[in-house]
Amino acid sequence: MRSTRTMTLLWLALWSLIPLAARGDEGMWLYNQFPKQLLKQKYGFEPSDAWLDHLRLASVRFNSGGSGSFVSSRGLVMTNHHVGADALQKMSTADRDLLKTGFHARALAEEQKCVDLELNVLVKIEDVTAQVNAAVKPGQPPAEAQLARRAVINTIEKEQFDKTGLRSDVVTLYQGGQYQLYQFKKYTDVRLVFAPEHSIAFFGGDPDNFEYPRYDLDICFFRIYENNQPAKIEHYLKWSQAGAADGELIFVSGHPGRTNRMNTVAHLEYLRDIMVPQQLDVLRRREVLLSNYSSRSLENERRAGDELFGIQNSRKARLGGLGGLQDPEVFARKQAEESELRSKVESNPMLKEKYAGAWDEIAATLQKVKSFRTEFNMLQGSAFNSDLFFIARTLVRMADEDAKPNAQRLPEFGQAGRASLEQQLYSEAPIYTDLEIVKLADSLGMLMEQLGGNHELVKQVLEGKSPRVRAAELIGGSKLADVAERKKLAGGGQAAIAASKDPLIKLAKAVDPRSRELRTMFEQQIEEPQRQAYAKIAAARFAVLGSTTYPDATFTLRLAFGAVKGYEDEGRKIEPWTTMGGTFGHAEAHGSKDPFELPPSWLKNRDKISANTPFNFVSTADIIGGNSGSPVVNKAGELVGIIFDGNIQSLVLDYAFSDVQARAVSVHSASIQEALRKIYSATALADELGK
Repeated sequence: MRSTRTMTLLWLALWSLIPLAARGDEGMWLYNQFPKQLLKQKYGFEPSDAWLDHLRLASVRFNSGGSGSFVSSRGLVMTNHHVGADALQKMSTADRDLLKTGFHARALAEEQKCVDLELNVLVKIEDVTAQVNAAVKPGQPPAEAQLARRAVINTIEKEQFDKTGLRSDVVTLYQGGQYQLYQFKKYTDVRLVFAPEHSIAFFGGDPDNFEYPRYDLDICFFRIYENNQPAKIEHYLKWSQAGAADGELIFVSGHPGRTNRMNTVAHLEYLRDIMVPQQLDVLRRREVLLSNYSSRSLENERRAGDELFGIQNSRKARLGGLGGLQDPEVFARKQAEESELRSKVESNPMLKEKYAGAWDEIAATLQKVKSFRTEFNMLQGSAFNSDLFFIARTLVRMADEDAKPNAQRLPEFGQAGRASLEQQLYSEAPIYTDLEIVKLADSLGMLMEQLGGNHELVKQVLEGKSPRVRAAELIGGSKLADVAERKKLAGGGQAAIAASKDPLIKLAKAVDPRSRELRTMFEQQIEEPQRQAYAKIAAARFAVLGSTTYPDATFTLRLAFGAVKGYEDEGRKIEPWTTMGGTFGHAEAHGSKDPFELPPSWLKNRDKISANTPFNFVSTADIIGGNSGSPVVNKAGELVGIIFDGNIQSLVLDYAFSDVQARAVSVHSASIQEALRKIYSATALADELGK
């Protein structure tokens, strides 16, 4: 009899031969390539084009990171509290901590304008693959190909922006297999309407993060304005009072950030053994730094709170993903999939000639990048962990890039995206000097650790001083916290930058030549060859598997589907949803101590709540980071919930899909109504939802 281990490996090897339709609810599908027949085959439902268009236009991207949706005709947008936290933090003060205490505007006049928030709605998609590929000539050296590709993408974006006025981004899909032009209607007058207290929005804190069962009211409402009036929205989601039922088909429309499912085995090994462990080292270091800073005072805790949460969240997510890469069974599955595809390519003379060398080409780039990746990572940002430094570097680079034709500029300085760049550059968000010094000092110390104290650039950066002293000198002597100073330097172009005595401007100028050199090396020697190789693999995949594949996530709009469904964990049956009444038991089981301490509003109104109201629920929908805030809808297109997390078993989904235990976690629509009406007396807001 075969061993369990042998049987597992055999099953994994056969997995790659199973048709995609049979692989559970896998898929972060493009709206313009949605597999209607696959869905009909599995769930007996085929959405119309009008249904898809409506959901697409009701979906919103938060440019700060995350997803959302229109939930009324008057510009009301719903997302997660943790997606809105960046805006809440920037609007808070020492005397008014909106992140902690929450916010409720009872009238339009009380809605508070966000500092620098941009929301995007995808209104048009156009395939520009042929146009982009035509710019790169056969046999062209990678350096020339990279510049030619950049030029044509910059040109397409500018021409389309000038023509339509819409934000125009050329999106790389299938890691170079396709290029599509995504055009967005952009909203920048965004105002805060409602946010619950942090203690219930993130109830259970870090211990419960990526766990289930959960009891979180992770919601936040904003409103978009046009011409100083609430925007009139045609496509918004009707509200389901009943919410999702057990076993019901649901859809998730959102913006998954990044996955690596199409990566070669060699690339995954590089992530497993080098890249992700080093990312975790940086995250752990910064987590300790900010935790220590926060412990010194309540005001420090407020200032660093949102950033610390983001780092803790990233640390736990990457640790879970790394666990997947380190799992021999998961890796065996990836090896089996790759071996099967390569075997089919090798057995077909035409495919072999065109595509067989692609895997080795990627492996070669991974060996090459090891020679300079540490210095590259340090100078691209890890060694300069400071908002003010990044402002300085943006100003220095913007002056240089503005002197070039648009086609030759770095992508982030193209004319099509200039308004979005300036909105961030001239943000009035508060910058705290003491926090800036602490962060920069620690990262300068890391620069010395990684490159060595005798490295010429390290000596140039530190100027013979300790990291702490140098950071205090740089931050304390800079005037870049003043938005007027930033605008003055930007308006003066290269002459103003050259004449500036600001220490951070001078530092950015000093490190930028080497930083640009390393970036060019990465783009031309690593990124471009990989792009070309992955384009070959994508073409091979299409030839072997057909068109029923989806690209890795790119923080652009995707549609996933699945069912509301519980699971088993270590012999325990996990029900698909929790209840609002169960929240109080969960708090009491942990002594009602932080982070399991409920806010007074919940304790005071406990008897008003219908205890059996579904609170959080899980589904098999395929999600990843960036889907936070995504609407969950039923076949009727009604909102039944909002994604806010995945369970611990879902963290491997960055690299490989499974819905045996992996689940997306959502807030149930019924609990949102219950909380707004019976805990927060937000009757007008509750009435507006879906109208």
